[in-house]
Amino acid sequence: MSDSIFSKIIRNEIPCHRVYEDELTLAFLDINPIAPGHTLVVPKEPVATIDELSDESAAAIGRVLPRISRAVMRVSGATAINILQNNGSLAYQAVPHVHFHVIPKTDAHGLGIVWNAEALDEEAGAELGRKLARLL
Repeated sequence: MSDSIFSKIIRNEIPCHRVYEDELTLAFLDINPIAPGHTLVVPKEPVATIDELSDESAAAIGRVLPRISRAVMRVSGATAINILQNNGSLAYQAVPHVHFHVIPKTDAHGLGIVWNAEALDEEAGAELGRKLARLL
């Protein structure tokens, strides 16, 4: 297993406020929350980015994210949440272990986002779509 801080938390070498755990996943409160209730959901599989994650661990994360999201919203009183997942340092990933942030959003707290969207060129989009479909 890797020596990331999350791997150490999974192995109980570093304490945390655990809110959920099963055979493949762990959820715990972020120690530097953006909002009250900010929770991290991690697979126990020690991989850095989601493209390295096994199908089994990905499915386990997919099963628990909605459940954890509902609990975070109920406890925080938020009516909206952001689920954030970054891959690689260029994408602002700070800990090299796959993790999802469940961040409650209220008027006073939560994640702020600047979305630098650009219009998709029809021809380039069609070619990109074909390339992706071939790989999948």
